[in-house]
Amino acid sequence: MTVEDLGHEATELVSLSNGEAKSLNKLAEMAVRQVPGCAAAHATLWRDGELAVMAATHPDPAELVDLEIKTGAGPLAVAVAERKSVSCPDAVFEDRWPEWATEALRRGLRSSVHLVRQFPPMTLVLALFAVRPGVLDADGVPMAEMVAGFGSTVFANTLAYGEAQRTATQLKDSVAARAVTDQAKGILMHALGCDADQALKFLRRESQRRHLKVTEVAARIIESHAAGGRVGPVG
Repeated sequence: MTVEDLGHEATELVSLSNGEAKSLNKLAEMAVRQVPGCAAAHATLWRDGELAVMAATHPDPAELVDLEIKTGAGPLAVAVAERKSVSCPDAVFEDRWPEWATEALRRGLRSSVHLVRQFPPMTLVLALFAVRPGVLDADGVPMAEMVAGFGSTVFANTLAYGEAQRTATQLKDSVAARAVTDQAKGILMHALGCDADQALKFLRRESQRRHLKVTEVAARIIESHAAGGRVGPVG
């Protein structure tokens, strides 16, 4: 595949970064097309050690993920637990995870590599499979490393952007709440002849008495004042 094709796929991956499942699926497909000898792939996204999202190019690698989640044994489990890449040169001679190796062979998958990228609290694992032994070696892994690294950058940026949006929303809500509370305090200070601290105590007392948020009490006082009503205990 040409550099232009790789750039096109990378651009498409970025455009999908607002949907984790679609992005993971695109990343797995991209790995199959870009990495020499790779016949199938799955990509998993983990949050604090718990599987959050999974995508696979074929049913076989997806079924291997299900097996590892069920048994807790296999290269994916090791990659997530130890946070390092794991290789299987040939499932025929694999004795670390006998059940996983048997199922991989039954599906015609002889060799594999699980690449790990971290951006706390998330961990991305990109798993590549080949139908021949020893295919995913030093000649193929560099491209796989590049694809995995690009994918982790996309997801890390998406995570940071989401957190920034949440922070901005919280700040906006906080500023709005403060404005409502301050306006209500001003009304109370004028109507009751009290200072700011006493007005705030009034709001908090009414909040506890009515089982309402302070901002809700403040909003009712503002509404009552606008309607020409008496400022006092909020009904």
